[in-house]
Formats: sequence, structure tokens, C-alpha cells
Amino acid sequence: MATMKKEGVKPVENMTNMPNKGAWTAEEDRKLAEVIAIHGARKWKTIAAKAALNRCGKSCRLRWLNYLRPNIKRGNISDQEEDLILRLHKLLGNRWSLIAGRLPGRTDNEIKNYWNSHLSKKINQKGKQTGVSTKEDHRVEKNIIKNNLDLKEENKSSQRGEEESKLNFNVDDFFDFSNEDPLNLEWMSRFLEIDKA
Repeated sequence: MATMKKEGVKPVENMTNMPNKGAWTAEEDRKLAEVIAIHGARKWKTIAAKAALNRCGKSCRLRWLNYLRPNIKRGNISDQEEDLILRLHKLLGNRWSLIAGRLPGRTDNEIKNYWNSHLSKKINQKGKQTGVSTKEDHRVEKNIIKNNLDLKEENKSSQRGEEESKLNFNVDDFFDFSNEDPLNLEWMSRFLEIDKA
């Protein structure tokens, strides 16, 4: 039996053009910072090529945003920042980029890691000490919020009913265009004023 040669399979020795996936070296960091200083932090695929790095654009972008930017604060999260993270997480949930936007110099990746390694454990320990679980707290808060929203919706609907009863106009006068010039659009402005109300 004759064996057929498979086409499309690349030999192992030709796979040297694969991008690096390991840790970044100081030399790679230096090259990336130099190219960004010249060309700016955009078009990451071309930045990777201009820096002569064997890295993909996404890897370069993440390295710059999370480690190499000059305005990044690393480590030592203060008590005020920790308190703000707790309050924002309670308000926004796991939206790390929104939380990081309120903490100048902090990255969303660092805040997420700090939350998962430190703060969530602190909250669980406090809940165990007080005997109240955080799930019960969230359930109670959701019920309170839902009840408040229901009350607001009821108030709005009753106010709408009162406003609709106040709107009183003669429909025949409103749609009488017999004495209007066809180029005069005053009737349109009246129509839009009622529609806005």
C-alpha cells in the first residue's frame, strides 16, 4: 500500500515564528517602552512589530497597561482605598474597570486580584463573626430596593393619571387646518409641544 503525504501540516522546525508566551524580560520591557514613547500607545499589533518583539499586540497592550505605564501605583493599598473598593464593589459588583477608574493609578487587574485574595476573605470572616451571612444581606437589600422601586413606579403612574386628566383641549380646533398656509408649520410646533408633554 502506498502512503499518501498529508498536505497542510507544518513540520516542527518551521514553528519558530510562534510568539513568546512566557515571562517578560527587562530587555523586552525596555524595547516596548521606547517604541511607545515614540509612537504612542495605540495600534498594538504595529507596536509589537516595531519593537521587534516576538509578542502579539494583546500581550504588549496588557503589559503596558498593567505594568509599564509611568503613572501606575503598585502594591500597598491604603485603608482609604480599601474602604472605597469595598463600597464601590457593593454598589457596582465585579466591574473592576469602573472601580479602578475611581482609584487613580490603580489597574483593574490589581484591584480584582486584591479583592479575590484579601477583601473577599475579610468580608467572609466578618460575616462568620457576626453570624450574618452576606447572602442574606444581599437578599434583604434586594427586597428593600425592589419595594422602593415598586413604590416609585406606583407614584409615577398615579401622577401620570393626574397629568392626563389636566390635559384638556378641543380636538376639532387642534386639527382644523382650513385657514393655514400649507408652508406655515405652526400646527407642527403645536403638535410637538403636546407630544413632549
